Amino acid sequence: MKLVIIEGIGKKQTIEKYLGKGYRVFATGGHIRDLPVHTLGVDVSNNYKPNYEIIRDKKDVVKKLLEEAKESDEILLATDPDREGEAISWHLATVLDIPTSKKARIVFNEISKKAIQHALENPREVDINLVDSQQARRILDRLVGYKVSPILCKKIQSKLSAGRVQSATLRLIVDREKEIRAFVPEEYWPLSALLQNSDKAQVKATLVTKQDKKFKISSQQELEKVLSDLDGVQFKVKSVNRSVTKVHPSAPFITSTMQQDALNKLGFNLRLTTSTAQTLYEGVNIEGEGKVALVTYIRTDSTRVSDDAMSEARDFIKNKFGDKYVPAKPNIYSKKKNAQDAHEAIRPITLSRTPESLRGLIPEAQYKLYKLIYDRFLASQMSDATYNSLSCIIEAGDYGFKVNGNTPLFEGYTVVYKNFTEEKDEEEISDTLPDLQPDEILKLKKFKYEQKFTKPPLRYTEASLVKMMEEKGIGRPATYTPMVTLLFSREYTKREKKFIVPTELGEKVCEMLNRYFPEIMDIKFTANMESKLDEIEDGGKIWQNVIDDFYKDLVKSINAASNDSYTMKSEPQKTDVVCEKCGAPMLIKESKYGKFLACSAYPKCKNTLPLDEKSEIVKPKDVETNEKCPDCGKPLILKSGRYGNFLACSGYPKCKFTKNIEEKKGEYGTCPQCGKPLRLVKGKRSFFGCTGYPECNFLSNYPVSDKKCPDCGAYMTIRKDKAGEYLLCSSAQCKHKERMNEGD
Repeated sequence: MKLVIIEGIGKKQTIEKYLGKGYRVFATGGHIRDLPVHTLGVDVSNNYKPNYEIIRDKKDVVKKLLEEAKESDEILLATDPDREGEAISWHLATVLDIPTSKKARIVFNEISKKAIQHALENPREVDINLVDSQQARRILDRLVGYKVSPILCKKIQSKLSAGRVQSATLRLIVDREKEIRAFVPEEYWPLSALLQNSDKAQVKATLVTKQDKKFKISSQQELEKVLSDLDGVQFKVKSVNRSVTKVHPSAPFITSTMQQDALNKLGFNLRLTTSTAQTLYEGVNIEGEGKVALVTYIRTDSTRVSDDAMSEARDFIKNKFGDKYVPAKPNIYSKKKNAQDAHEAIRPITLSRTPESLRGLIPEAQYKLYKLIYDRFLASQMSDATYNSLSCIIEAGDYGFKVNGNTPLFEGYTVVYKNFTEEKDEEEISDTLPDLQPDEILKLKKFKYEQKFTKPPLRYTEASLVKMMEEKGIGRPATYTPMVTLLFSREYTKREKKFIVPTELGEKVCEMLNRYFPEIMDIKFTANMESKLDEIEDGGKIWQNVIDDFYKDLVKSINAASNDSYTMKSEPQKTDVVCEKCGAPMLIKESKYGKFLACSAYPKCKNTLPLDEKSEIVKPKDVETNEKCPDCGKPLILKSGRYGNFLACSGYPKCKFTKNIEEKKGEYGTCPQCGKPLRLVKGKRSFFGCTGYPECNFLSNYPVSDKKCPDCGAYMTIRKDKAGEYLLCSSAQCKHKERMNEGD
C-alpha cells in the first residue's frame, strides 16, 4: 500500500477517486512543524539556524501519520506545488526519515486523473532551493516580528505587531490617506458643443485646445470668456483620421487579477474569493459524480498555459463560435518581471465542463467564480476585437474641439468576456458617429458645460490594494489575502463601505516604523527582498547570506530605537473617580482594547474598570444562573467581589446566601486578552468568561484554543459539527477554519 500525503482535507476525496486501489491519502492540514510560538526560535549566532518543533495542535496528526507510514510500502509527498508546499514536504520527510536523495515528491497543477497519473510517473527529490526560499521568508518574518514588535509595544501600546510585508502594505494605505488629506481641489469647467452636419446627424465635441495648446477652463469667468469668443464662430472640420483598431484579450487569470475582477464584477471580498477558489481547486460535490475539481492551482503569478490546454481551447472556440474567432497563432502572454512562473495561469481543467452545466448543482458563489475563470480563460485564447475608429479635430476660432468614436467591426473575444471599465474621461468615446469630412462646416446646436472639481485619489479597495501590491512587488500570490486580512484583525485598518481606511492606531504604527525602521517600510526595499527570495529559489543566493545582510542593519535600528526616549503613548488622564479597593485616584489609560480606568497606586493596587466609548464606567452586569438558592429557592446570580467571583441569591437582601466558585483552570483555554484561565459560566445563556473578571471582561460563546489563526493572528475558538471538532477564527473578517486533527 502506498501512502500519499497532502495538505488540505478538502481535496482528499477528489484525489482518492483518481488514485484508485493500492493508495491511501493522508491530509496534514498544512504545516506540521514550525518555529516555536513563545521564543525566537532562530539561533542568530549559529548562522541563523532555525529551531523547528512539532506544532502543538499537530502532535496527534503526526502520531497518526507515523502509524500510517509504518504500514505503508511507499510514501509520496503530494503537498501543494509552491514554496510552502515544498517546505511542508521537507518537514514531512524529516519527521518520517525519508532521505533527501529519495524521489518521493510528486506535484500536480490540477486535480485531474491525467495530471495525477503524470505526477506518479515522474517523482522527484524535494527541491531544497524552494525549501531554503521558504525558510528565508519565515525566518526574516520571525526576526522582524520578534525584534520590532516589542519596540511598538514600548512606544505606543501593548499587544502590537510589526511584519515585513504587513508593514509595507500598511504604509501604502497610510500614504494614500495622507495624499487625500493634502489634496487641494481645483475647479474646472468641461465644455462640449453639440454639432450638426448637413444631413442633420449630430455629434458631441469636447473642447481640448486653445491656439493648438492643451486647454482646460478653470473658472466661471474663464468659461464666459470662451463662450463670448465662440459666439458666432464657424465650426469647421480640420482633420479626420480613420483606422481599424484591434483590442487584444486580457491574459488568463493569475491570483491577483482574479481577486480584482471578483470584487469589481461579483462584489466578492478577498476572503470569499480565496475560499471559493480553493474549493473549486480542491473539488466540489456534484450529484452522481462525487467530488470534482474544476480549476487549476489558484496561487500563481504566471499567465502561462500548457500546450494541451491551449489546443483544447482553440478546438472548442472553433466548434462553438467559428474559425474567425480562432487567432492565426495561439495567444501567448509575456510574464511579468518579478513573476515566479512556477505554475500555469488559473483556468478550468476542461472546457467541456461549462458553467451552464453546473448551474444549480453547486452553490451560487462557486458558480459565479467558476464562470468568471472559465470565460476569462476562453476569451484569452480568442481573436482580437476590432473597431472602426475615428478621431476628428474641429476648429472654432482659436479653439479646438475633439471627437473620438469607435464602431464595432468584429466582436472577437468580447462575445465571451468584457473587461471591467471605470468611469469615462471627459473626452467621451462615442459608438455612433456621422461620416464627417475634412473642411465640412458644422452647425452649432448648443453648448453643454458644468462646474466640476478635481477629486483626490480614491482610497484602496481590497482589489485595488492587491493590484498595487502586485505592481510594487510586495508579497506573492499566497500572501495577498492573509496580509490584507491581518491589517483588519490588528485594527490597523477598518472598512468604510468598500474602502480601506487606516485607523489612528495604524497611522501611529506606520509613523513609528518610518521613524526607526525605514528599510522595513520602504516599498522598493521590500520588493527587492522578494526578488532575493526568488533568487534563492533559483539557486542564485545562499539564504543565510540574505538574512545576514538584512539582520545586521536591523540590529542597528533596534538599538537606536531602544535607546531613544521618544514615545507615542498617551499620558494617563487624572479623574475624580476613587478606587473602590484602596481609595487612590483612578486614571484613564489606553490599551489595544480601548480606554479603561486604572488605579494610580499601581503596582500596589491593580484595580481596573472598563470604560465605554463615552468614557463612562461600564458596570459589570449580574448574570443569572440556572442554579437555585438552597435557602429560599430563588435563582443564584454570578457576582464579582474583592476576592473573585461568587454566586449570590437574587433575593438579597432578604436572603443573604452566597457561594464561592471553584474554578476549573485550563479546561476551556486561556484568555487571549490577559492570559488567565477561562471558566464556564452557566445561566440562561452559558458562556466562557475570564477568571480575571471584572478586571478583564473577555467572554466567548466557545472554548478558546491556544493556537492563533495562521491567516490573521486572532485567537481561534473550538467548535463541533458532525465530522468532529474544528477550529474557527474569531475575526469576523477572517473566519479561517481548520480541523482539529487533520486540517482543512
